[in-house]
Amino acid sequence: MSRSKTKLKKGDKVKILTGKDAGKEGKILRVLPQKERIVVERINVLKRHMKQRKQTQPGGIIEKEGPIHLSKVMLVCPSCNKVTRIGRQVLESGDKVRVCKKCGQSI
Repeated sequence: MSRSKTKLKKGDKVKILTGKDAGKEGKILRVLPQKERIVVERINVLKRHMKQRKQTQPGGIIEKEGPIHLSKVMLVCPSCNKVTRIGRQVLESGDKVRVCKKCGQSI
C-alpha cells in the first residue's frame, strides 16, 4: 500500500460525513496511516463476542470502536467550531503549523 500523509492527529475533533453515523462528532482515538483509517470515539461501534480468557477478563458481548476511512470525516476547527479543510503554514521560526482554511487560526 502507498503511504499517505494524513493531516489529522490523535485528539482532533472530527465530524462524520457519510455512513450510518453521518452527522455525529467525536474525538480521534487512533490514526492508522498505512491503512488510511482512523478510530473515532463512539463512532462505528462494533460488537464482538469474546470468550473468557482468564478469571479477571470476562467474556460476553463487548462493544468497541472500529476504524473508519479518512475520506469519510472532516476536521472541526477548535476556534471557529466549523467543519473545515486543513492548510499548512510555515512560521518565521521555521515551524510548520496546521491552519484552518475558514478562519485562518492555527489548529
